[in-house]
Amino acid sequence: MNYLEIAKSVFDIEVQGLNEVKALLPANFNEIIETIVKADGRCVITGMGKSGLVGKKISATMASTGTRSFFMHPGEAYHGDLGMIHSGDVIIAISNSGETEEVIKLIPFFKDNGNKIIAMTGNANSTLVKHSDYFLNIAISKEACPLELAPTTSTTVTMAMGDALAVALMKARDFQSENFARFHPGGSLGRKLLTKVSDVMKKENLPILNESMVFDEILEVISNGFMGIGVIVNSSDNTVVGVITDGDIRRLLKTHKEKALSMTVGDFSSKAPLCVSPNDNFVVAETLMQEKKITALIVLDAGKLVGVINRYDI
Repeated sequence: MNYLEIAKSVFDIEVQGLNEVKALLPANFNEIIETIVKADGRCVITGMGKSGLVGKKISATMASTGTRSFFMHPGEAYHGDLGMIHSGDVIIAISNSGETEEVIKLIPFFKDNGNKIIAMTGNANSTLVKHSDYFLNIAISKEACPLELAPTTSTTVTMAMGDALAVALMKARDFQSENFARFHPGGSLGRKLLTKVSDVMKKENLPILNESMVFDEILEVISNGFMGIGVIVNSSDNTVVGVITDGDIRRLLKTHKEKALSMTVGDFSSKAPLCVSPNDNFVVAETLMQEKKITALIVLDAGKLVGVINRYDI
């Protein structure tokens, strides 16, 4: 038996399912997003079994991307957890059949409580759809399971529909990377996004050059600075005139080897160095260094040198 071919067929079937559901996106999808954005309460996801497991993921994605959300187990809801539901909450009820008993029996409460209901189901004629305000159709033609029993393609398209909602809501709320960092302070991304250049820049014993220095002096300053860069500063007003990098020195030795030892700072410095502000996020500086393929940046505040930041400082 060729298990590789079986695996490939699963991908093919699930891709087909995703395209089918994409084609079923409703014309009022914008209205659904606006309803969630304008709601006074939270976005409450509920579902049973595999739909519930997918619902938990959808809720977690929403919560981490700017939409207040939580998952409510329908069985527990019927035994007291309905007390968590506010009249301003929007309900997303997930049921592939649209007839899941534990979900259906919650509808009278949602109706009486004034909640908007979004049905996410593959059955357009189901009880769930008939009693909901909005319908997200997740109907597929085939499960990847060869027995057509285990939820496979159906759970994949449900997850994708949840992602579509979450991403659209991010756009609607203008959710930015800084916002993401607030909800993920323990991760490396959060740490970088919340770290300012001023938090990690080198402030003392900076590799400062003056325009009268000769080659040997330049080499000593850059070598002792351990940052691969020397900053040329006007001693009278502390403004930056230019920079010299390890690369500048290598190129000088390659093209003007005989004259190098007699040259001064002004003979081969870069006059328009890249710089950042101490108030910039470190990730801004890191991105700039990656794009320009450099390892260090000077830090200016009101045009004055206040530090040097290295790509490996965090």
